[in-house]
Amino acid sequence: MALYHLTWDLGFLRLTPENAALSPVGRAAAHGIAASFLMLVGVSLVLARRRRSGWWRPYLARLGRIALAAAAISLATFFLFPGSWIFFGILHCIALSSVLALPALGAPLPLVALAAALVLAGPTLAALAGSPALLDAPGLYFLGLGTTVPTTNDYVPLFPWFGFVLAGVGLGRLGLPHLAASRAGDWAPRGRIGRVAAAAGRHSLAVYLVHQPLLLGLLYGVAAVTGPHPRAGEAPFLREYRANCAEAGGTEAACRVAARCVLVRLRDEGLWRAGGDYTGQEQARAIAVSRACFTQAGGG
Repeated sequence: MALYHLTWDLGFLRLTPENAALSPVGRAAAHGIAASFLMLVGVSLVLARRRRSGWWRPYLARLGRIALAAAAISLATFFLFPGSWIFFGILHCIALSSVLALPALGAPLPLVALAAALVLAGPTLAALAGSPALLDAPGLYFLGLGTTVPTTNDYVPLFPWFGFVLAGVGLGRLGLPHLAASRAGDWAPRGRIGRVAAAAGRHSLAVYLVHQPLLLGLLYGVAAVTGPHPRAGEAPFLREYRANCAEAGGTEAACRVAARCVLVRLRDEGLWRAGGDYTGQEQARAIAVSRACFTQAGGG
C-alpha cells in the first residue's frame, strides 16, 4: 500500500515522467491491494469471534475508530478537494462491511460462499439486467450498482468489494483452525524487522492514516528543490494530441509525427509546461505551432 501511494505521489507531483499508478498495471495493483485489505477484514472478524465471550467490546471499539477515521477523511477531503471528496472510500467500506458481515460468522459456509459470489458479481449482473435509473441516485452511489462512476479520490462501493470481506470470512473459518494446529500457528517475530512488521500490523489504521501525509510532505519538499521531471507530462500530452488529431481527420502516422513535432517545438520556444497554464498570447503561439506541425505531417 505504501509503495503504491509513493508511486502515485511521485506521479502526482510530476517527479516521474508519467504516473505509473494510473497505468493498467498500477490500477491492477491498487485493486489487488484493496481486495487484500478487505479479505483481511473478514479474517480479522473470524479471529475476533473466536474469543467467544467478551469479543463485542473490542469489536465495537475497533468499529468506532474506523468509522471516526472515515468521517475525518470525508470532512478533510470535502474542504481540500471539494470536487472529488471521499464520501465512500476504503475505510467507509470496511466500517459498513464489518457490520454487514456479522451474520456470515455463523452462517453455513456454502451460504457464505454463495453470498460472496453474488456480491462480487453484483455490478455485472446489474449491468446485464439493465440497472434502473434509481441506482444512479447520488444517495445510492455507495452500493456501486449504477452506471455512473462518481468523481472521488477513493471509491470502494459495497458491490463488488463487500464480496471480498465475505470471502475473507469464509477463508478464515476454513483455514484458521488448520493454521492454529500447525507449526506456523506458533510462529512469533523474533528479529527487529519482524517485530516492526507485527507492530505495524497491529496498528494498521494508524499506519494507513499517517503514511500518506508523511510521504506527500517529504515529496513536496523534494519537488520544491528539484522541480518536475524534465519529461513529466509528455506521454499523456502525446496521447491526447494524437486522439484530437485523429478526430480532426489526420491519419495515425501523420498524427504520431505531428504530436512529436509539437512537443519538440513547444520545448524549443519555451512553451512546454506540463498541465498548460498559458497566457492568451502563449496559447495563440501554441495553437500556431500545432497547426504548422499538423500541416507539415500531412494531416491537412
